[in-house]
Amino acid sequence: MSDTPSGEPGSTTRRPRLTVFSGPSGVGKSSVLAELRRLNPDIFFSVSVTTRSPRPGEVDGVHYHFVDPAEFQRMALAGELLEHAEYAGNQYGTPRGPVEAALAAGRPALLEIELQGARQVRRAMPEAQLVMLLPPSWEDLVHRLSGRGTEEPALVARRLAVARQELDARDEFDATVVNTDVRTAAAKLLTLVVGPGLSTNACS
Repeated sequence: MSDTPSGEPGSTTRRPRLTVFSGPSGVGKSSVLAELRRLNPDIFFSVSVTTRSPRPGEVDGVHYHFVDPAEFQRMALAGELLEHAEYAGNQYGTPRGPVEAALAAGRPALLEIELQGARQVRRAMPEAQLVMLLPPSWEDLVHRLSGRGTEEPALVARRLAVARQELDARDEFDATVVNTDVRTAAAKLLTLVVGPGLSTNACS
């Protein structure tokens, strides 16, 4: 696997836009995004709503907004979600208001969502940029998921099956970044999010 350029024009000046960041479970999205946040805290990171239970160490309102199924249904019916999808038996969605407010204020916005949600955003906002994070190899991803030790083997097998489907959809994305090293991957993602020549605003 290799990195794929975004195909953006050479201009270093553009209006902020939405970047959708996706990738299979276990590929290291959280680690890359943590480094991206350190590099450039001016980027707006959307916090998704989910019906799944918090994992150890996750904080409500920071990692996700954890809600019950009834509240999630209410938000979806009220049009408060930019996208929503089911993944591994749970519901996930993106609050619409904060994303639109950030873009209107001139801040680039980033969503971390699954493939179903990325496809919805592409339909709703064709100008959004879709970026997929890839593992160095399939074997590496299998090792990462199996090595978590926090889930039953049947659930790991299910996640691997979903991961294969997600990787097969990589051609639907505008760019891919291979996570061989977290810092390198975050630096490449930063350039995609803010544009060539603008990532120099990043914090050291």
